[in-house]
Amino acid sequence: QVQPVEHGGGSVQAGESLRLSCAYSLNADRYRCIGWFRQVPGKEREAVAAFYTGTESSYYVDSMRGRFTISQDKTKNLFHLQMNGLKPEDSAIYYCAAESYSRLLSTAAAERRCENNWKTAAGFHSWGQGTQVTVSS
Repeated sequence: QVQPVEHGGGSVQAGESLRLSCAYSLNADRYRCIGWFRQVPGKEREAVAAFYTGTESSYYVDSMRGRFTISQDKTKNLFHLQMNGLKPEDSAIYYCAAESYSRLLSTAAAERRCENNWKTAAGFHSWGQGTQVTVSS
């Protein structure tokens, strides 16, 4: 795939859970930094979590830690964002983004780039179309 594709959005009640999925084909010769962002109309896009495939490291915004979990399903080329205990303020369009790193880079160097850039939209080259999450009280 040339860009990520998100699935799993929908409408839920406060306190319920959703699992978003990001489909993105992986090249054997590249590591990837997979980021999850969310955006409310009229506000700037904000980072939620990220996953580096080389070391299977995950990163979270402090306010999401403990409620949101990112994971990889290697057999299906999917990256999941499990969201538990959803709140109305979590309502947003959620985007999956991907940045590829050449295997010419060391795993540590690529991980460093992912770790340093996952919180900014400019750190990702490929973006999905987004999926709507609505949480009602």
